[in-house]
Parts: sequence; structure tokens; C-alpha cells
Amino acid sequence: MSTQSPAQQILVTSSSAPTKHLVVNRDSRNRTMARYGYSDETTKIIDNENLLPTGLLSRLHASYPQHSGLLESREFLFTDKDHYSGLSGFREVCAILNKNGIDIGHIDEREFFVEVYRFLATRHSLNSINWDDYPTDSVFQLVFPQPGMINAETTQAYIDASDPKARTQVAIEYMEKTNPHDGNQQLNKPWFVNDEGVLEFLDGSQHKYPQCQLVFDKTTQNCFSFCTYCFRHAQVRGDEDMFIQKDIAQLHEYLRRHKEVTDILITGGDGGYMPMSRLKQYVMPLIEDPSLLHVKNVRLATRALTFQPEIVLTERYEPMLELFDTMRDNGVQLAWMAHFSTPRELLNPSTLAAIRRLQNHGVNIRSQSPMMNHISLFMDDKGGVDVERSSQSWIDLSNILGMLCIGFHSMYCARPTGEHHYYTAPLADMSKIFNRIYRSLASINRPSRHISMTISAGKLAILGTSIVNGEKCFALQFTEARNMEWMDRVILAKYDEKENKIDCLTPYDTDKFFFEDELKEIETQLADALQQRLVGA
Repeated sequence: MSTQSPAQQILVTSSSAPTKHLVVNRDSRNRTMARYGYSDETTKIIDNENLLPTGLLSRLHASYPQHSGLLESREFLFTDKDHYSGLSGFREVCAILNKNGIDIGHIDEREFFVEVYRFLATRHSLNSINWDDYPTDSVFQLVFPQPGMINAETTQAYIDASDPKARTQVAIEYMEKTNPHDGNQQLNKPWFVNDEGVLEFLDGSQHKYPQCQLVFDKTTQNCFSFCTYCFRHAQVRGDEDMFIQKDIAQLHEYLRRHKEVTDILITGGDGGYMPMSRLKQYVMPLIEDPSLLHVKNVRLATRALTFQPEIVLTERYEPMLELFDTMRDNGVQLAWMAHFSTPRELLNPSTLAAIRRLQNHGVNIRSQSPMMNHISLFMDDKGGVDVERSSQSWIDLSNILGMLCIGFHSMYCARPTGEHHYYTAPLADMSKIFNRIYRSLASINRPSRHISMTISAGKLAILGTSIVNGEKCFALQFTEARNMEWMDRVILAKYDEKENKIDCLTPYDTDKFFFEDELKEIETQLADALQQRLVGA
């Protein structure tokens, strides 16, 4: 008769059972690293810092083989360059694809998009695409222009133009219609009167919500790859009204006058483009100057982990890691705001190793992600949103984030900028997907906010649906607002199966939403004050 307790018997059974999930061993891991062509330097960093333990790789691959690239062996098509940029880069990519028997077609239409919004893709992002089934591949949709994005009439005018110069002129004229500053962003530009009584504008900053200030630094006006749905295309194509912060001392002076600011969010473009020497100028005064003690967090908005994670796996990046150590040791949180939309973006050795290296230096990685048709939303056979498939992809993503100790910060709807019609889906369908995601996950892995859309008033979230007097309606609530007290109220809107813009919903039982009149007053005051200061300056 056994003297072991049931729990001890289970332990013995478990420990002696075959570990069938350990599908990645050291040899297969090394073959995967060789496939990626890592330098001796990168290989040494991965090995010495234990960035790719086989237990982690095995668990990830065994759990999500349908998303994993960890045991793939097909040769990469792109090996010569780190980046392919602009029309010439797009044509170079197409030539490489054609050489390998792949013709993506619709070249003139795709080139029109490139001239309007630009093109940039890294070797890593291009090699992440499944070229055996590229039309349905999420990364292909993410970085390659697609037919039907720009309206047919303007596209035909571009195609019919007599020469390249005439084509470019069609693109320039269309740029004026792309709405690069949705949500009245220009009203968010802050200013202050300095000690000499001179008015100073922060031309590269936005301060819409009290606690968080956005910074568009002069070094971050580029990206590793361009997202076709880009919400900041004015920045990456260099529009005249782009936000660009040149003077760091000016930002610190503004912060000294605004004790409500606890977070600065460095964005772009891509915040990951900022060199260490520049980031150090931002963060060291936060550590050394008592008058800036109220600033607790620095957020770095970057897609480097999706598009070029190899930059983290070099000796050249070590001074940046040392700066991250300094921030952690002095109580300043570095929040790396990643932007994962699909499980595939994570399950490759470069991204996994980069994540672990950052985490080893006190970096808190969080993911905030948009729900985008063709990328992270999928259609069914009837042309509608496939709620089950779409939500399952997000559920898988969330669990993978949890396995990697990455916080799932938020999910949000496509902003009404660029080619919004291509990426958007009805709010009703997105709400169904979010609800299925939320109830399917353990609380620790759920996104921290309900799905929201950025509008001029703030970030308005769909909490779910309700039945009032026998009628179905949306329940809405602000997660950020121009007046933060608006966040305390739940709002009802009429249920709509087709609407894809949250500020176009109809109030359930009133003529207008409670905040609309005050919003107009706020916007008018901001616009008037901005104009007066511009004239005065």
C-alpha cells in the first residue's frame, strides 16, 4: 500500500511522463538561429544571456504551432538589405519576388498608394510573410499596399496619367484628402510663457489628457517598416503641419509648470528610432532635477519588436540597456509600448530574444493593438466579419503575451484617417469579438481597457450592450477625455449593426450626448487661444 499522498503520486506521475511538448531542442534551436543568419556577435549575446531557452521555445511552439515560425526551414527570400524604401525599394522587392516566381499584381495601383503614403519594409518583416499564401497573410496586408485601398476614380486618374511627373501630381493632390490629423490633434499643441515673458509653442508635443504628454522628437520621424493603416502618416511623409520637437529643454520647462503630468510618451514615427544620447537628454533631468519629480514614467511607442528586433541583439545597443538600468534603479519606469496585432509577430527567435533582453534590464513591455480588418480581423465566406476566428486569434495572442510576461494594455478601433474604409468593421461586430476575447481569458491576461476609438472628445469605449425598455443599445464610457470628469458617466447609444465610427452613433434617449456642448466650448476656446497666441507671436 502506497504511503504517498495523492498530490505526491501526481507529482511522480507527471515527472516520469514523456515530455512530448519539448519539441525544440538545442540542435533545432541552433538551426533556426542559423536560418536567420545571426552574426557571431548576436549568437554570443543570445547564448551568454540565455535569451532563447529551449523550454520556452518548446512550450510556445507546442501550444501554438499554427502561428509559430520557430521550426520553419524554408529559405528566406530577402537577405541582402536591412530596409527597402520608397518607390525604388518597392520595385526592388517586387523584382526579388518575381525572380522567385511570385507576382503580386496590381503594381500601378500599389505604386499610387506608395506615392501617397510611402513604403518601407525591413528584411525581418518581409521574411515574416508566408509567400506561399501571401494575399491572406497579416504582415503582407500590414506593409504592402492593397488593391481597393484608394478609391477607383482617383486610382484610374493616376494610372492614366501621361508620365511619372503627372502621376506624382495626382498623388500630391490626393494627399490633401487623407485626414492626417484626425480628432482635432492640432488643438492639443501646448504652449507656455517663459521667464522672460516670451510665448513658446511646443511644436513637437501634444497635451490632451492631464497625466500624459506626447512627444514627437526630431529623431523619431521615421519607422522600421510603414504600416499601411498608419495613424501618423503626416509624420513619416514630412507634411508641413507635422509635429516635431527639437528643443528638449523647452519640454522640461513646460513640465515644471505642469505638475499634473506623470508620463511622457515618446512617439513618432517610431520612438525606437531615438538614439541613446538623445533619450538620455530626456530622462536624466527627470532623475536629477527635483522640480521634475512628478514625472514617473517614460513610454516609448515603438514597433521595433515586430519589424526589426535584431537591433536589440547587438553590442551597439548595450549603452541603451545601461540607460534602461539607470532608469529602473532610480524609480523611473520605462514602458515599451509595443504594438502586436497577431501571434505570428511574436513567435520567431529574433523577437523572443529581444523581448527577454529588454526585460532583463527592467523594461516593462506592454502591447496596445488596433483591431484592423484584413490584419487582425478576418472575413467569413459571406463577406462579413468572422467573429469566432477573429476573436480566437486575439485570444491566442493574449495568452502568448502572458507567457512572455508582456502586459496587454489595450485594444482599439481603427482611427478615421488614411484609408479607414479598408480597415474598419462595424462597431457591433468588433464589440462581439472583444466580448468573446474578454470572457475567454483569465483576468490576468485580459486587455486592461475596453475597446475604444479616439475622437476629439477623448477615447470612448464600448462597454457592451444593454436592453432598455425592450430595446438593445450600446453602453459607452470614456477611458480618456478632454474633461476627465466625463469618464465617470456611462452613456447609452442606439444599437447599430453597420456604423463603424463611434462618434457617429445616435444617443439612445436624448437629442445629443451629454458632453457635446461642452466639447464645442472647449474646442472653440482652444482654437481661439491658439489663434490669438499665433497672432501675438
